[in-house]
Amino acid sequence: MAEKKDYYEILGVKKDASEEEIKAAYKKLVKMYHPDLHPNDPLAAEKFKEINEANEVLSDKQKRAAYDYEREHPGMGGPGGMDGFGGFSGFGGMGGMGDIFETIFHGFGGGASVQRDTSGEDIQLNMNISFMDAAKGCHKELTYTRNEPCKDCRGTGAKNGTAYKQCAKCGGKGQVRFSTETMFGRTVRVGACPDCDGRGKIVTEKCPACRGKGYLRRETTVSFDIPAGADTNSYIIKRGMGHASTLGGDPGDLAIVFRVEPHKLFQRKNLDLYVDLPIPFYTAALGGKVNIPTLDDTVEYDIPEGTQTGTVFTVRGKGIKSRNGTGNLYLKAVVEVPTKLSREQKKAFADAAEGLELKQYEKSRKYSETLNALYGKDGYKKNP
Repeated sequence: MAEKKDYYEILGVKKDASEEEIKAAYKKLVKMYHPDLHPNDPLAAEKFKEINEANEVLSDKQKRAAYDYEREHPGMGGPGGMDGFGGFSGFGGMGGMGDIFETIFHGFGGGASVQRDTSGEDIQLNMNISFMDAAKGCHKELTYTRNEPCKDCRGTGAKNGTAYKQCAKCGGKGQVRFSTETMFGRTVRVGACPDCDGRGKIVTEKCPACRGKGYLRRETTVSFDIPAGADTNSYIIKRGMGHASTLGGDPGDLAIVFRVEPHKLFQRKNLDLYVDLPIPFYTAALGGKVNIPTLDDTVEYDIPEGTQTGTVFTVRGKGIKSRNGTGNLYLKAVVEVPTKLSREQKKAFADAAEGLELKQYEKSRKYSETLNALYGKDGYKKNP
């Protein structure tokens, strides 16, 4: 059998991890590597694929039992050397055998432990920010509604945070052993205590403020710094600012995803800035200084004579500055030709053009000869 991926290592859990532990690990990793939070990142996309593949196997009892057995008995077709189980899908055709093997290979003798995921749910919010705030960084505040941990009971749901007792069934551990008699003998597994729902304690008097829920639905304001160079789909995480736990655990996290608004002048690619630069026709022809925009102010820039529309000038170090480096500013020349001229202005242009005609004559003549060679005087393209 070809060597299989270590799905337990991918999810960061032990081999005897409970279903709750696998679920919690998967949930956290999905948040970290979700494609929406890592656009155009092939490594994150591959990691996200591996995480889902591992969860698909380990979260399914039958697939996990088969996976565990094949890892421990490489090269064998099935338990006891029996062929024909067909890898992860083979147990499905054995009726109840899949559940039996899962019981045997997972927690035999009571060695497994269960740790319920008690953390609260995460919250994801989108936030529009201006182009300049994203480019230069800024401080922001955001108000949103969440299930906030009750301060009166400290999220326990018990009056004053103390009106509870230890669960008698599990002795405060939150988990109990379950025995099962099978054709292979007596097996033991460990699961969440049904009396306290895995908390290890039972509330004797509910908190009057939250009525025993452990949280209150309230508006919350969070402040944070947006770093220079933030872009669309970049994000920040505020730990513990998600929903309160309903099981007395830590609150979830808040993910704030940014959407950067467009700018009237600048276009952006990573840390580089691009701008169309209007240039008067006489400056393009003769050369001269023009004012160019930057993120901070306007500065003078020398335009060489004979500049044509489409010419791109590079101003190094005038792009976006961030902790990851500094971009450049790229200026695309757009030569402006006047459309309305007075009679005097037209005569001045005509006089100036006369001095240029002799210099341009040879170029024009050679150009005409080239066109005639290609198309002929009748305008039809000649055969090559």
